[in-house]
Formats: sequence, C-alpha cells, structure tokens
Amino acid sequence: MALFRIDRTTPLSPEAAWRRLTRWEAHAALVPLTAITVTTPPPSGVGTTFVARTGLGRLAFDDVMRVVSWVPPGSAAGTVGRCRLEKRGRIVTGWATIEVSPWDEGCRVVWSGELRLRGLPSALRPVLARSARWLYGRIADGLLVDR
Repeated sequence: MALFRIDRTTPLSPEAAWRRLTRWEAHAALVPLTAITVTTPPPSGVGTTFVARTGLGRLAFDDVMRVVSWVPPGSAAGTVGRCRLEKRGRIVTGWATIEVSPWDEGCRVVWSGELRLRGLPSALRPVLARSARWLYGRIADGLLVDR
C-alpha cells in the first residue's frame, strides 16, 4: 500500500471548493491520458460511482471509484466537508478522502488516501506514493484555481 496526503489552502469558500473538487468529470482535464465517466445519475452523494480510464487503446486500465461517505461543508453548523471514496478496480484499489474546512479567508483542503496496484512490487511503493502526491496535488491545484 502507498499512503499519500496533500494539503492546500484557497481563497474559495468551502462550498465552492467542494463543488469543484466533487465534479468528478473535471478531474480528467488534469490527468494525462484519462477520461472519467460517472456511471450513476446526479446529484453526487453516497453511492455515486465513476470510472477513470487511463491509457491508450488496449494499454489502458479502469480505476473504479464509489462514494461511500458524503457530508458537504456547512450541512450542519461548523461541519467540515468530507467525502470518502473506495477504489474498486481490478488494477487499482484503496481509498481516498477529501476534507474541506473553513480557513482564514477561504478554506483548507486535505486529500489523503491509500493506493494499491495489483502486481506492484513492495519496493516500488514509495514511488507510487510520490506519484500519487504529485497527481492529486495537480488535480487539487487545477480545480482550486480561482477563475
């Protein structure tokens, strides 16, 4: 298993950051060679399932994810937004949690998780963890840019 965690702050409100981070299809524009398909009807919430297909042609794999916990920020006074995903693919398994909380004049985002790649030697787990931090950091940075 490879653990990762990224922390970001943004001038966006927690609600605006949450909307951007949980618009699953938008992640694809920030991940090379990836298309994302939400396979359940809107709105997003517990039970939402989506698939990130990464690669070219037959050299591709599916990262199947399902939302198992969904608490938007502000749904109760002082509530930290928290979304937990389970990765249920044949190649990629694990989990990810996105937390959004008020912070100074905006909000703080903590995105953490655990990844497992079928067949990956344990010696390569640190490389996977660094790659995950880079990838999820790229996604967060791209989605949280105030446009």
